[in-house]
Amino acid sequence: MTRPRAVLVGPMGAGKTTVAHLLAERWGVAVRDTDADVVAAQGRPISDIFVDDGEPFFRELEAAAVATALVEHDGVLALGGGAVMDPRTREALAGHPVVFLRVGLAEAVKRVGLGAPGRPMLLGDVRSRVKALLDERTPVYESVAALSVDTDGRTPAQVVDQIIEEMK
Repeated sequence: MTRPRAVLVGPMGAGKTTVAHLLAERWGVAVRDTDADVVAAQGRPISDIFVDDGEPFFRELEAAAVATALVEHDGVLALGGGAVMDPRTREALAGHPVVFLRVGLAEAVKRVGLGAPGRPMLLGDVRSRVKALLDERTPVYESVAALSVDTDGRTPAQVVDQIIEEMK
């Protein structure tokens, strides 16, 4: 069975996509992002899927994309921030090398920007939405992760170094 070398989870602004690319480069493996898989399959941005079809429809697409990637991909896999909220996804992640990229509220808000274009979960007051999402999702990220890595005040390269060291 094919399985990812590492599965990165965490909230928006944690650096999943950036860290996934650097980690894959260091290991000499491919990188895959389930949000990108959904966009490619649908031929439209996630924000359009949310607006046109609603969050539940997107979450169904996301759960299917994660399930497929977990069996097809053997490199570094980055999941969308909300993917772990689906019980099927949490179950599918069991036994995989899941890495939770932890980010604090101030850093997350700074990284996603106050405009947050293309981030449908952040419509409205960005800071309060990010706080609510962190409060809701952090215990779930922790529950699926084999390893948690703090990203606040650290470069993506420093985060990658820690992941590589701790996964030896």
